[in-house]
Amino acid sequence: MDTRKLGRTGPQVAQLGLGLMGMSDLYGPADRSESISTIHAALDAGMTLLDTGDFYGMGHNELLLREALNGRRREQVRISVKFGALRDPQGGWTGVDNRPQALKNFAAYSLARLGVEQIDIYRPARLDPQVPIEDTVGALADLVKSGHIAHIGLSEVGSDTLRRAHAVHPISDLQIEYSMISRGIENGVLQTCRELGIGITAYGVLSRGLISGHWNTRRAGEADFRGQYSPRFQGDNLRHNLALVEQLRAVAAGLGVSVAQVAIAWVLAQGIAQGADIVPLVGARTRVRLEEALGATRFSLSPADLARLAEAVPADAAAGARYNAHAAAALDSERG
Repeated sequence: MDTRKLGRTGPQVAQLGLGLMGMSDLYGPADRSESISTIHAALDAGMTLLDTGDFYGMGHNELLLREALNGRRREQVRISVKFGALRDPQGGWTGVDNRPQALKNFAAYSLARLGVEQIDIYRPARLDPQVPIEDTVGALADLVKSGHIAHIGLSEVGSDTLRRAHAVHPISDLQIEYSMISRGIENGVLQTCRELGIGITAYGVLSRGLISGHWNTRRAGEADFRGQYSPRFQGDNLRHNLALVEQLRAVAAGLGVSVAQVAIAWVLAQGIAQGADIVPLVGARTRVRLEEALGATRFSLSPADLARLAEAVPADAAAGARYNAHAAAALDSERG
């Protein structure tokens, strides 16, 4: 698999990464054995970047990853961990904690759960409004000096925060949602990353399954994260967005690929002209879905293909915000 470097200072990784959240949390039940088999299949296919969070299943995801990596060469993978999101025993969300003493505690527990001596990329999941980003990044820089983490990343922050953080210590990459129907980063954040030499790890490239080609109105009642937190999966918004998917399906059919493959290939294509600075994270929970995602690396979109996709799904075509008002309030990236 082709590789891409995460910014000027980050590691070299495969052009597709695997997001593990759905194997533990938020998207309904997952099969543990199939999850581990999917991670193994990803590694065997040449994928190297595995993304997790200490709050995914309240530690379950990190323990799952540790089990999956048992017997594998440590140098084969780059582990990205998010921290700072606070949960309660019912799985609810209670805030963010990026204080220096807290993040060092979180890191200690993640290292123990993962069974590794160093985390490749460590990042706060959201900006903590009570803690200056300089203090958070300064504490992360201490962990770099001590060898407990190799690189510092950020997630869902805006241009001003990126500049302030990068002035304290080089930031390897920004993890942020980016897809054909989630293009907010094109309004300043992406340009700031490129100016500073910060890579992009793009999550939600299939908009949590909405533009995968596998979602339909019958699934609208599923009681998971999407129905509760994303207006795009609700009511008339869902019907409108699924109509966009059918327009996308027509373009994909003309290329002889699936809807998911063309959507992933679109994200891959956005980074090529700028030195391949975008690495999509695919959230495959099964080997079947993983194999479909890998198919996106086996063809390229021509300028004519990209023009057809732009006509089928214009930049602002989606109905509904990507998060509800409460969750969106925590997105520093939405403030520019």
